[in-house]
Amino acid sequence: MSAKQESTKVLCMDKVEKHFGGVRAIDAFSLTLHEGVVYGLIGPNGAGKTTIFNTITGIYTPSAGKIHFYEKDITSIRPFEAAQLGIGRTFQNIRLFSNMSVLDNVVMACSMDADYKMPAAIFRLPKYRKLEKQINEKAMGLLETMGLEDRANERASSLPYGHQRKLEIARAMALNPKLLLLDEPAAGMNADEEIELVEFIKGIHQRFSLTILLIEHHMDVVANLCDHVTALNFGKTIAEGTPAEVKSNQAVIDAYLGVAK
Repeated sequence: MSAKQESTKVLCMDKVEKHFGGVRAIDAFSLTLHEGVVYGLIGPNGAGKTTIFNTITGIYTPSAGKIHFYEKDITSIRPFEAAQLGIGRTFQNIRLFSNMSVLDNVVMACSMDADYKMPAAIFRLPKYRKLEKQINEKAMGLLETMGLEDRANERASSLPYGHQRKLEIARAMALNPKLLLLDEPAAGMNADEEIELVEFIKGIHQRFSLTILLIEHHMDVVANLCDHVTALNFGKTIAEGTPAEVKSNQAVIDAYLGVAK
């Protein structure tokens, strides 16, 4: 039995479907993620990849099927509950508070699970001041991990594109996720930025012992990051295996890659 088979199951999607009118964006889709493994989700635009992320995180409720996170049924979970359980995510289109500082973006995320009452904040009681200090220290620690500590006081909108991606990941890490969902993290990057991103994600994967599921169109990124890949077309799985196995699968070539490589 392989190490992956022996490890803890983090997420199980069992025959999940999502219908929009007569369209099945996800069609009887099943996926099991094991602790500490990096998974890739590939396929053409409209294949259902982001819809899968949205069902995991509670933005959409599945039309059929079940989703379990560490054996807890999260099929009908709400987004804030998914975050509290330890599911973090980024989005294909970067979602930052662009007019706020880099540090404040992360502080806002760190504050989501802050344990204090409104009067404590209004009157800046000792408990609030202590917690505020802890949150700021945690946020700065995350920025240091991302290599953004020198830009903490800059506006988020002033960061180069690649650094904005890192900041978004820092925000996703603020709630100490057990599962990190990355939606096209290399979108818009050049070859050098892709290489840097791969090393960066490898680093946080190892440092925080994360399970990662990423959607990505850049096959070099997938090949260099992922242990296991699932390929979709029209909401259905058409292939799964190692990056090399999936890349050479004829159904994937026909539906997505276009030519054998």
